[in-house]
Amino acid sequence: MKLGVIGGLGPLATACFLEMVTKMTDASCDQEHLEMIIYSAPGIPDRTAYILGRSPDSPVKPMIEIGRKLAREQVSCIAVPCMTAHYFYRELSEGIPVPIIHGVYETGMEIQKNHIEKVGLMATDGTIRSRIFQDQLENMGLEVLLPDERRQKYVMDIIYQDVKAGRPVEEEKFREVSRQLTDMGAQVILLGCTELSLVKRQYSLGTDYLDAMEVLAQRSVVRCGKKLKKEYENLLAD
Repeated sequence: MKLGVIGGLGPLATACFLEMVTKMTDASCDQEHLEMIIYSAPGIPDRTAYILGRSPDSPVKPMIEIGRKLAREQVSCIAVPCMTAHYFYRELSEGIPVPIIHGVYETGMEIQKNHIEKVGLMATDGTIRSRIFQDQLENMGLEVLLPDERRQKYVMDIIYQDVKAGRPVEEEKFREVSRQLTDMGAQVILLGCTELSLVKRQYSLGTDYLDAMEVLAQRSVVRCGKKLKKEYENLLAD
C-alpha cells in the first residue's frame, strides 16, 4: 500500500510528518518502511486567510488537482499534514477518488480512548473560527477550552512569525498560553496546527500535550498496513 501526501502546507511541517511516519513504523530494514508519494506545494493559498475572508484565493482547487495526481499514482489513501485544511475535508473527499485520512476525527478518537474530558486547543485563527476541532470533540462529549484573545495572538505569532518564517520559537509565549489553558482545567493541550509540531521538536513539553500531526502520522502507518512501534500505539500514554 502507498500513502499520498498533499504537502507544503507548510514545508517544514511536511518534512516533520515524513520523519514521524518513518520513526513510528516498526521496520527492521529500508524495505519494510511505508512507500510514500509526497507532493509538496507551498504555493497553495493560505487556508486561514481564505477561511477568515482575508483572501479570495481558495486552496481547494489546487489541493484537489494534487489529490487527483496522487490517485493516478495509485496511492491507497491520502494524508494532509495541515489541520486547518481539514475545514475543506468534504470538498476534497468529493473531488479526490481515494480516501483522505481525517486528522481531526482521528485526533478526537485518540483523546477519547484516554478518558480525557477537558481539552485545551492551540490552533490557527482559521481552525478556531471554523470550529473543526470544537465541533468534532464536543460531539464526542469533550469540553474544548480556548486561549483568550491576547494568548491566541501569541499562538498565531508562533505559527506565522516564528515557524513559517524560519525563526526560533518564542518559548515564553508558548508557555504562557499553556499555563492559561491548564489553569482553565485542561487535562491535555492539543497542538491543533502542524506548525506547532515543530515546537514539540524544539522543546521538551512532557506528556501534557497531544500533537494532532503525530496522530495523523500514526493513523497513516496503520491505514497503509504497516506495524507501529509499541511506544506509538497510545500517544497519550505516560
